[in-house]
Amino acid sequence: MKKLAAVLAACAMIFTLAACSSNYVMHTNDGRTIITNGKPMVDDDTGMISYKDVQGNEQQINRSDVKEMVEMGQ
Repeated sequence: MKKLAAVLAACAMIFTLAACSSNYVMHTNDGRTIITNGKPMVDDDTGMISYKDVQGNEQQINRSDVKEMVEMGQ
C-alpha cells in the first residue's frame, strides 16, 4: 500500500512539472515545422532564436526564417 502511494505521488509530481513547461511550434518560411522543448529565447542583437529540440539538443534558427511561433495547447 505504501508503494502504491509513493508511485501515485511521484506520478502526480511528474505531471505537475510537465504542465509547467510549455512546448512551442515554429513554422518556417520553407515549410518545416519545428517543435521545441520549452520556450524559445529570442536574441534581439543577433536575430537568432535559440531553442531545445524534442531530443534535448540546443539549436538556433534565424528569426527571419520563422513565419510563426505558437505555444502548444496542453
